[in-house]
Amino acid sequence: QVQLVESGGGLVHPGGSLRLSCAASGSIFSIDAMGWYRQAPGNERELVASITSGGRTTYADSVKGRFTISRDNAKNTVDLRMNSLKPEDTAVYYCTAEILRTDGYGMPYWGQGTLVTVSS
Repeated sequence: QVQLVESGGGLVHPGGSLRLSCAASGSIFSIDAMGWYRQAPGNERELVASITSGGRTTYADSVKGRFTISRDNAKNTVDLRMNSLKPEDTAVYYCTAEILRTDGYGMPYWGQGTLVTVSS
């Protein structure tokens, strides 16, 4: 069994910063890409940032220059550092990882989501 557990969401003022963390655990053989998606009320889930096992990153245009994704392959963790937060960043943020299990099955896994609210 594999699970992703997120932490770090909360309420922050516009212009503030937050750091989201996600840890994968269980019967993991390897992890390919990891990333963060978000879903605001009434909107579809959208990609925020992703990072490959080799460290190549991709960002949504709306967060470029403000958010930074990083990972620790040894610890199976991925972080999202969010600076200069705006009200439109308010959403539930989900961690995702493409995981190959020790039984040979590979599939994407998702965390339970963590709420980020940007408001004065």
